[in-house]
Amino acid sequence: MDLILWRHAEAKNPEGAEADTDRELTARGRRQAEKLAEWLRAQPLRDVAVLSSPAKRALQTAQTLGLPVKVKTQLGVGASTADLLGAVDWPDHAGAVIVVGHQPTLGRLASLLLAGTEADWTIKKGGIWWFTNRVRLDETQTVLRAVLCP
Repeated sequence: MDLILWRHAEAKNPEGAEADTDRELTARGRRQAEKLAEWLRAQPLRDVAVLSSPAKRALQTAQTLGLPVKVKTQLGVGASTADLLGAVDWPDHAGAVIVVGHQPTLGRLASLLLAGTEADWTIKKGGIWWFTNRVRLDETQTVLRAVLCP
């Protein structure tokens, strides 16, 4: 399984009574998302599922891929790593899953996958962390394939 954690790109700051989930990408955020979407489309991923937080900025980031996007409430602001793992069916999903979500959850999941424990690791706005799960010599391994920042 390939699991790609993609933090939403730069969003407008909350103003007045605007709900956090209604924040949209800035012009810079749109450029960030397009740049990383272009890179993702060039990768040899098979059977790609794109999952997004219901927050507008995450959905806008995911839509730059030009693929169908499934919105999952389990990926929303304040989600837990268990929520994310359940939503993506790690490590059993066949193919690739691209998850567009939020900090600190994405960073905590990256830490859990690589270090075996949750810690507050930072994934920059618009950044991607690509993990692969594989079995070698009867041992399950998690491999970090790429880290990109816009």
